[in-house]
Amino acid sequence: MSIKITNFAHGTTVDNEQHISSGWKDAELSELGVEQGKKLRELVKDRKFDVVFCSDTKRALETAQIAFEGQAPIITDARLRECNYGELNGGPSSVVEPMQENNFSRKFPGGESYDDVKTRIADFLKFLKANYDGKSVALVSHKAPQLALDVLLKNKTWEQALAEDWRKTPPTPRLRRTGWQPGWEYILE
Repeated sequence: MSIKITNFAHGTTVDNEQHISSGWKDAELSELGVEQGKKLRELVKDRKFDVVFCSDTKRALETAQIAFEGQAPIITDARLRECNYGELNGGPSSVVEPMQENNFSRKFPGGESYDDVKTRIADFLKFLKANYDGKSVALVSHKAPQLALDVLLKNKTWEQALAEDWRKTPPTPRLRRTGWQPGWEYILE
């Protein structure tokens, strides 16, 4: 059997709007982020998920609650957290984002690497396979975990995943998010 995974990005945060890379620092959803969660709820209202897993960060949990409360159980899991930027958690995106492009195996100062995130996500996928085979699972996570899913389940390299990242495409007027869509689909065999 297989597991159908649909990954959703958390809503826009106050940090996002201020060009801050939160990492493991907790960040509040902005008014736009709350609006995005409500729009997501409307967009997925006819879809059936057996369970929703989300990062244990406030921004991911709040997005999951706005979009999925009452539709499926919501379970937090620290393995779905953003990359730990260490000393740069909450740092300027102008500093953190260029480092992401070169940090596949090199750790952020006092933090982790994208390969560390990939290891966390691989462990989470093993957990899903052992416990949710044949189910439809929603995830609410962050940039690095989504890119790790692309690497692990779509056989992309880190370079490909980053180059094709939806956050690098122009904003859409409807949702005011860059290249955002209501879920990215993955199959775990």
